[in-house]
Amino acid sequence: MTYSLTPADEPDATRVFGEHRDLLMAVAYQILGSVTDAEDVVQEAWLRWSNARSSEVADPRAFLVRVSARLAIDRLRRVKARRESYVGPWLPEPLLTGRDVAEDAEMAESVSMAMLIVLETLSPLERAVFVLREAFAMPYAEIAEVLGRSEAACRQLARRARYHVRERTPRFDADQAARQQVTQRFLEATTNGDLDALMEVLAPGVTLVSDGGGRVLAARRPIHGADKVARFLLSVSTEERVAKFLEAATTEPLPDLLRARIARVNGGPSIVLTYEGVAVMTVVLDVADGVVQTIYLVMNPDKLTGISQSATH
Repeated sequence: MTYSLTPADEPDATRVFGEHRDLLMAVAYQILGSVTDAEDVVQEAWLRWSNARSSEVADPRAFLVRVSARLAIDRLRRVKARRESYVGPWLPEPLLTGRDVAEDAEMAESVSMAMLIVLETLSPLERAVFVLREAFAMPYAEIAEVLGRSEAACRQLARRARYHVRERTPRFDADQAARQQVTQRFLEATTNGDLDALMEVLAPGVTLVSDGGGRVLAARRPIHGADKVARFLLSVSTEERVAKFLEAATTEPLPDLLRARIARVNGGPSIVLTYEGVAVMTVVLDVADGVVQTIYLVMNPDKLTGISQSATH
C-alpha cells in the first residue's frame, strides 16, 4: 500500500504524521540530546513528508524514521563543533517524561542524563546506530538503509558503540520508588540548608556537574567529593544566590516567587526550580546504593525553555 501526499490528501497526511510524531521526537532527541534541535528535526521531517511523492512512501513509519534519523545525524555533525567550544561543561537539554517512560526501565535508561552524556562521546554514526538498534530495536537492514551503509558496517558500528557505552555508563538504581525517596531527602536537605542531612544522602565520591553555558553563574569544572559538593549546593540554593543567577533585583520576598518541585525528567524523579513560573534550574540525580552518585545541574536558560512551557500548563 502506498500513500499519496497530494494536497487533496493533506488531512490524511497530517493524521499519519501525527501518529508517528512522538516516535520521531524520541529518535531525534536521543541522537541529539537537545529538545530544541529535535523539534527542529521533526519540523523538517514534516516538510519532507508533506512534499514527498507517493512512489517514495511504501511504509510511512519507515520513511519518517529514515528521514528524521538522517536529519538528526546531519544536525549532530554541525552542532558538535559548537559543543566543543561551549563555556563550561555541556549537558543534554532536560526532557520532561511521563509515567510510562519511568515505568519502563530500559526506556528510562535510554533517555537518562547519564546515557545521553555517554552517547555524546560516540561518533554521529555510532550514536545513530546505537539509538536505532538498542532503543528502538530497528533491524540492521533498515539501519543500513537509513545510514546508506552496508549491513556489515552497521553491525560493526553497533559493536563498537555497545562496548563504549557499556564501559562508560555508570550504574544506578532502577527502582523508581527508591530514587523518589532519595530525591525527596535531597530536596529537603538543600531547601532547609541542612548540611548534615545533605551529607547523609550523598555518596563519598559524589560528582556535581553544572551547565550554565556562560549565561549564568555556574562551576566551570565538575566538583568532586561529598563535602565540597554539599557546600556548593547549599551556597547556590540560598535565595541571594538564586537572585544573582537571575540577575534579578526585586523588593518582593523571594519565597513567594521561588518554587521547587519534583518532576519526572529524563526518565526519573528530578527537581525543577522555577522563579515566577520560569524554570531556572533542573537538578537530575544519579542514585545508586541509596545515595546520590552524580548531580547534574542544568541552569542555561536556553536549555530550560521546554521545562518552563510545561510548568505553565
